Amino acid sequence: MPDFDKLLELSKHVAVKAGDKLLKANDSDYKKHKYSISLPKEIKSGADSILEKYILHKLLQAGFPVLTEETGLVNGEIKSKYMFIVDPLDGTYNFVKNLGPYAVSIAFWKDKKPIFGVIYDLTDRNLYWGGDYVGAYCNDQPISVSDTKYQSEAAICTGFPVRFDVDSDNERKFFWNLVSSFSKIRMLGSAAISLINVAKGSADVYSEQNIMLWDVAAGLAIVEGAGGQININMTDYMLNAYASNKHLTELI
Repeated sequence: MPDFDKLLELSKHVAVKAGDKLLKANDSDYKKHKYSISLPKEIKSGADSILEKYILHKLLQAGFPVLTEETGLVNGEIKSKYMFIVDPLDGTYNFVKNLGPYAVSIAFWKDKKPIFGVIYDLTDRNLYWGGDYVGAYCNDQPISVSDTKYQSEAAICTGFPVRFDVDSDNERKFFWNLVSSFSKIRMLGSAAISLINVAKGSADVYSEQNIMLWDVAAGLAIVEGAGGQININMTDYMLNAYASNKHLTELI
């Protein structure tokens, strides 16, 4: 069995180093960006590829496979059901436009189960980490989900992923049915930061349809560590994700 504590410390170190690399950069190449041809709402910046190259180099030294947003699955030296899952920059549009939060996200999973996650919030420079086996923390201070019991008093973080079909009546209806009973709805432009808000009790629920695994892998692990509940329905690396405190699970 892998040494989870050692791999967690590695992930924390790499996330902070990668994030600080971006924060200290004065190079305009980091903010150069373009839109995807196949997914017109998808934006990619220089920072995505620069940070991914650094993170991949560091994590692959541990020997395990690494799944990243830009490159896909990179096999390590060890054939294993365990793998790192990396989003080098979650919230790319926010970073490029200086519009909202963005973060480095590193997770470690076994098959479809999260072991731990690490998220370095580059807006506030806070390091979040945790998992079901270890709890959840912000800069080594414990965090926990909220105790809100009623949707009418709860806040949900959500969004429209680039694969959301705005022309689909079924998807629009599902979205409205999901959010309409909550007191507040927030779209932050970063799934990682949305899940952090659930983990620390600022929001009560996070849900998105057709989101990619690397967007949520670390955050889902941290929510579990913070005492929350998660539910995913995954096909390949795309999933429907729902994360909440202990009470607001009836939508799962």
